[in-house]
Amino acid sequence: MIFATVGTQLPFPRLIEALVALVPTLGEEIVIQTGTEPAPGWTGAGPSPGLSLHRTLTPAEFETHFTAARVVVGHAGIGTILSARRWGKPLVVLPRRHAMGEHRNDHQLATARQVEALPGVHVAWEVADLGPLLARPDLAPPPPATEMGPSHAALVARLRSFIAG
Repeated sequence: MIFATVGTQLPFPRLIEALVALVPTLGEEIVIQTGTEPAPGWTGAGPSPGLSLHRTLTPAEFETHFTAARVVVGHAGIGTILSARRWGKPLVVLPRRHAMGEHRNDHQLATARQVEALPGVHVAWEVADLGPLLARPDLAPPPPATEMGPSHAALVARLRSFIAG
């Protein structure tokens, strides 16, 4: 199963429409958390075999879908990236673009450039990249959090020190 999430702040019809179009070719169930509304006036695909659309999910439902997924697809949001690492799921991100009216600026492009080299994170720079990435059976998950390396350990130590005062 492929689980897709667009976050909770803004609709992301470009991602949703691309995934809906891929349902017949991937031969795998796709569950999409669409946000409050995919887009103003969007009528999109209704219920169809292999596709499940949910405007919102409870935290428990979100975790159930996230942990059951073979791969997770989302915008290049930090929450999605951290969740993929937390639950050890391969992540495909499609950054939102300011020029397309998908966000207030292009910080998601900058985020995608920074996380592209991380194990377990795969960037679809264009919608056309989604199909080939999702068709791959060998998408690697991120390493366990305990294997993050010395910079991660240093950050955790510094945060602990700050919190302890």
